[in-house]
Amino acid sequence: MKNLLILGAGTAGTMMANHLQHELPEAEWNIQIVDKRATHYYQPGFLFLPFDIYKPKQIKKPISQFIPKGVGYVQEQVDKVLPEENKVLLENGQKLPYDVLIVATGTHIAPEETEGMAGPLWQKDIFDFYSFEGSKNLRDKLRTWEGGKLVVHISEMPIKCPVAPLEFAFLADSFFINKGMRDKVEITFVTPMDGAFTKPKATEALQHLLDEKQISIVPDFNIERVDNERKMIVDYADREVPFDLLVTVPTNMGDAMIERSGFGDALNYVPTNKATLQSEVKDNIFVIGDATNIPASKAGSVAHFEAEILTENIKRFIAGQALKDEFDGHSNCFIETGHGKAILIDFNYTHEPVTGTFPFPGVGPLKLLQETRMNHMGKMAFRWIYWNMLIKGKHIPFVSATMNEAGKDLEPKKELV
Repeated sequence: MKNLLILGAGTAGTMMANHLQHELPEAEWNIQIVDKRATHYYQPGFLFLPFDIYKPKQIKKPISQFIPKGVGYVQEQVDKVLPEENKVLLENGQKLPYDVLIVATGTHIAPEETEGMAGPLWQKDIFDFYSFEGSKNLRDKLRTWEGGKLVVHISEMPIKCPVAPLEFAFLADSFFINKGMRDKVEITFVTPMDGAFTKPKATEALQHLLDEKQISIVPDFNIERVDNERKMIVDYADREVPFDLLVTVPTNMGDAMIERSGFGDALNYVPTNKATLQSEVKDNIFVIGDATNIPASKAGSVAHFEAEILTENIKRFIAGQALKDEFDGHSNCFIETGHGKAILIDFNYTHEPVTGTFPFPGVGPLKLLQETRMNHMGKMAFRWIYWNMLIKGKHIPFVSATMNEAGKDLEPKKELV
């Protein structure tokens, strides 16, 4: 009996467990998934919880509900990976052997990486919405907040779901309009990038929305510290942005066990072949989702596309065959713009977000890089798709793992890093 071990029961790890349980002979392979947690969160829902659009019970379920029959669930903390021994050391001292290892340990916020961020105002006037607790606490704050300077801030890239901070700013605008207090709130979007989004094409399409919604933007802001006493964020050029309420995306980092294992980069992401998803650590270690260092968006749709390709490559590796270098960095995501509308973007390693239709060429019904109600409906439908299809490893009809170029207005390909 051979062992396949998956570290992490989040979106990517759970999808891989479901895929591989169907693909590998049960009599030959023992599949186990390791995670210290008992609760699975629908992380896109963290964006909606602060505005009372979703309730907590709608975005969390037991992890055990999604682990397929025949896959073992080890609820323990991983201490580190021992690549030379082909074993994983758990915090309780147990060692789990593996023939194939999949690292799907995701990413988490690290407010302690920025001086003063986790100081006396943390979860009082400074909040995140990238964690369940942070999102819920921010909801409670917004229910009674009377207005002032709202600063929506990104510490540094990469982050999980790069469009989420911008979505928060748009939804905040809509939220305060509906409460009849938009004139009492000054919204500022502060980013280390030179524009509102990571891709120039998307920034170009989104800038007019910032202008229309009277959301000011402070670009190229590389935060050095948070001044809790003066309620300021300060960058390395000594620029200051005042706040009454700071909604920040702290530095995102990979799991600390990657650092303990000795093979991560400065942010604890695992060096990974961007086309095959095989690690650069050892040939029997593969990486998926937010744990990788590949130049793709850290988003659930990317993990979904990766899972389909990685499943094939795991089978090929086991059979001693050459791996397929097919993952093209494909990502598509909805950007909520408020008032029941959204924009859909579709891109990969070589194409910036394109215009056109999705998923059917020339038909849609979703339009790319356009603000529509249909796109908003797609965004809201995704929660059902997530719980009932995506997390269970089911293929989503008409959506390919690699970017379909049909029906889209494309420029000549170029490598995007």
